[in-house]
Amino acid sequence: MTQGTVRQSGRGLPAPEELRNNGVVKNVGEALGTPTGAHQEEHATGERSTRNRVARSILDHGPSTVTELAGRLGLTPAAVRRHLDALVADDVVEAREQRVYGARTRGRPAKVFALTDCGRDAFDQSYDKLAADALRWIQERFGGDEAVVAFARARIAEQAAAYRAAIESVAPEERTEALAKALSADGYAATARSAPLPQKGEQLCQHHCPVAHVAEKFPQLCEAETEIFSQLLGTHVQRLATIAHGDGVCTTFIPKISKTTDNATASTAGRNPA
Repeated sequence: MTQGTVRQSGRGLPAPEELRNNGVVKNVGEALGTPTGAHQEEHATGERSTRNRVARSILDHGPSTVTELAGRLGLTPAAVRRHLDALVADDVVEAREQRVYGARTRGRPAKVFALTDCGRDAFDQSYDKLAADALRWIQERFGGDEAVVAFARARIAEQAAAYRAAIESVAPEERTEALAKALSADGYAATARSAPLPQKGEQLCQHHCPVAHVAEKFPQLCEAETEIFSQLLGTHVQRLATIAHGDGVCTTFIPKISKTTDNATASTAGRNPA
């Protein structure tokens, strides 16, 4: 199956006190006109570190004004504004009007800066642990492995509606490619290619998996995904490798369908073949 083990470039987990490097700093040297070479790299590293500190301070203390951030971080207001402008451009923080409780004073309320949903996601979250804990609870309270299998099948079945539409809109020989594109739209970075000889067929490769950490503990997620691929493509498929088990790519072998069985395959697509 596929989650989180292979992360897209720049999306790796940060040090505990740092943002994930998810584009918070984009070509800092170019944007600020800094020198090239070692000096540029040193400057960019410093900029990223300070920008992470600004975002972390907002995470720890809530929506903050420029003055508050400058005081906490020992920076000038001008430096804070520069970093905030970059964080706003990258959708990590957003400017809001400060809420005033009680009687309003005269004048315009100070602007505060708060993390966006994207900004919160840039910090280390416990979503994988939460999902694994939930599945473990289901497993212990509601029927063991069978309950987990039922959940996994229901989950992938919901996703499969879009995959089915993509597959049914193309000729049989284009189905694997169509499925790969539909999976990529869901974040799996999937591709289709001819299987190496002597195999006759194709390989569906998923280079990223949004649930890999959870699937490592609950392989039922991978098994349900393989089942749905078989149903959608109308043929037996074989899972050769998974990110959840430590492989670099989730790879599924799809045998070549002969022209004489095209019609039968089209009529059985979506059903688990006998």
